[in-house]
Amino acid sequence: MLRATFGLLAAFLSGPVLWAEGSRRVPAPAYSASSIVNAASNQAGPIAPNTIVSLYGTDLAYVTRGIVPEDLRGQVLPTTLSGTGVRVLVGKLNANLYFISPTQINFLVPASLLAGPVDVQIGLDSRYGPAVKLTLTPASPALFQADTQFAVGTRPDGSTISKDQPAHPGDIVVLYATGLGIADRNLPDGQLPTMAYPIQRSAEFRVRIAGTLLDRSSVYYVGVTPGFAGLYQVNLKLPDTLDPNPEIRIGFDEQMSPPNILLPVKID
Repeated sequence: MLRATFGLLAAFLSGPVLWAEGSRRVPAPAYSASSIVNAASNQAGPIAPNTIVSLYGTDLAYVTRGIVPEDLRGQVLPTTLSGTGVRVLVGKLNANLYFISPTQINFLVPASLLAGPVDVQIGLDSRYGPAVKLTLTPASPALFQADTQFAVGTRPDGSTISKDQPAHPGDIVVLYATGLGIADRNLPDGQLPTMAYPIQRSAEFRVRIAGTLLDRSSVYYVGVTPGFAGLYQVNLKLPDTLDPNPEIRIGFDEQMSPPNILLPVKID
């Protein structure tokens, strides 16, 4: 299950090691508040603690580098990638890194931060970009997407749900998201969870399929995904009656995931 899930997300959250030849001086990193987005939806706006974020800009790094197993220390994501000189400060805390490149950094907002305004700043060796304001909220739900139209999903056995292998009404499916808030056990920043922990607000969590609220008894689990920091999963049973490729949204009364994301479903 974890191996299959990692295969779905690894290409997005990390990349190949492409070391630059020699060291060269570059300007300070350049970016803005509007270039900081939820990594699942690629949309700017309020971000929750323990959310995977993408930051776009220029001169963010010398090289392109994603995390590898050797970067982990005690099952904690690194705050620096060896030899790169890149740091991300969020609310004066070092954020954990997934991926860096000259134009994009994927990082994890520290789970220990509270809702409210924080500064985000990128450092490259001794040069720092601007301290830009980011608003943290209790939740900023977004589903990871297989493409611009469909959500990432699997079956309980880890097999992928796709346009070519769609789900069916009544099936149990697993969706993957970020930004669902704090789990019922406080994990250290960047810690890879070793087991399932539901989110604190499980009772308030909502799933809407084709605009209709899914009965809470059909949501079996919403919480962190074991082995992945900042990644959440939603295990649910689809209604027995359902139109093909319905819109799916998850979240809370005050904030749901973006609209117009579909789940591959075929009616036999």
